[in-house]
Amino acid sequence: MFIVISVTCPHILQRMNGCEWDDETGEVTGFNQHGFNGEDFLALDLKTLTWTAPKSQAVLTKLIWDADKARLKRLKYSCMHECPELLKNYIRDGKSFLQRTESPSISLLQRPPSSVVSCPSTGFFPGRAEMFWTKDGEEIHEDVEKGEILLNNDGTFQMSVELNVSSVPPDGWRRYDCVDFGSALLNLLTVCTFSAYPPEFPVAPVSGIVGGVLLLGIAVIVLWMKKRTGEENEYSGN
Repeated sequence: MFIVISVTCPHILQRMNGCEWDDETGEVTGFNQHGFNGEDFLALDLKTLTWTAPKSQAVLTKLIWDADKARLKRLKYSCMHECPELLKNYIRDGKSFLQRTESPSISLLQRPPSSVVSCPSTGFFPGRAEMFWTKDGEEIHEDVEKGEILLNNDGTFQMSVELNVSSVPPDGWRRYDCVDFGSALLNLLTVCTFSAYPPEFPVAPVSGIVGGVLLLGIAVIVLWMKKRTGEENEYSGN
């Protein structure tokens, strides 16, 4: 009894064709390229309407394809005319989305007793931004941890950088700034500094802010109740 095992050797043929259009100069650059097993195999020269073969194995195919003049003309028309028109339509239809810009919201947060100050920036679009910490106006990298750009549920993006201030004396906190440099489309530079907070409380935790609001609300209610009680007593006396 004999068992025959058939082994196949797969090959990968790749093709990439398209165009680039400069909306300022109107220049169009088309391309049509083929790859074989991850390596360049054939590329179309749109000026001479001939194929270039970087590999000796592709020379025979090049000669056959060079002889098909009608196909070469169709490929050139597709790259230089049909492709740019499709590209212009895509840009026109998606203009509101492609040119959308949203400014970030940046803040400073610290959760005691942690010595790490987080500087989150959120709500910006497009998703290109650069954040860093500075000391006396100079960018620093020591004790700094930079997060990745993440996607929010509403399609905007967020990012944060953290600074470990365990070795920074309280009187030196004002020398540090968190800088958010927006994308080229936004051309926006935002600086969040410790000096925006009182010296004795340089980084205001969210819990402290909420607690202050609650205490203020309680005080207003107490004053109102006292005033109301006084009015009722006066009315009863009459």
